Amino acid sequence: MSNKHHHFGGRTLARAQALQLLFQAEATDRTVYEVLEGDYALSQGPLDPFGEMLARGADDMRHELDAVISATSSNWSVSRMPSVDRNLLRLALYEMLEVDEVAIAVTIDESVELAKAFGSDESPKFINGVLGRVASKMDKGVDVVAEAKRLEAERAAHEGAEDAEDDECEGAGVEVRDEAAEAVGADDEGLGEE
Repeated sequence: MSNKHHHFGGRTLARAQALQLLFQAEATDRTVYEVLEGDYALSQGPLDPFGEMLARGADDMRHELDAVISATSSNWSVSRMPSVDRNLLRLALYEMLEVDEVAIAVTIDESVELAKAFGSDESPKFINGVLGRVASKMDKGVDVVAEAKRLEAERAAHEGAEDAEDDECEGAGVEVRDEAAEAVGADDEGLGEE
């Protein structure tokens, strides 16, 4: 995760620290809790309590947040996103969903600034687009987590049905091949008898 030498203060610093903790947890296949128990690196410290709360909260809700990201970002699966973008989206969504004292517009603006500092050239636009779509749904009263879970269940059921169809086709293919082999074998036997 590159830091383009931005120095943050206040809650922006706390968000940057939370992003760094989420990134380190993912990169080392640990939870944020495990990262905080050992050595961790921050571009600026000490760790702000707000940043720690955001990192722990986003880590606790990772599955739900990833479902929202997946449901909102139609062209990119969560696993294919750059790690910085994925973790920044988790962090921002957690804040949008669970931190009532911060306006959603502020969270989005702050996330775009962090994307400029830590992400690629495409990151700010991507982050803004995904978070904007989620905010729009939230403004309409949509429970984005419940919607994402429903879509995830529908997708899993659809994939399960496709897998079952594939299994049936493969099974039918084996039967057809077996019958063909028997027919060829019968012909071979007939050839030997002449």
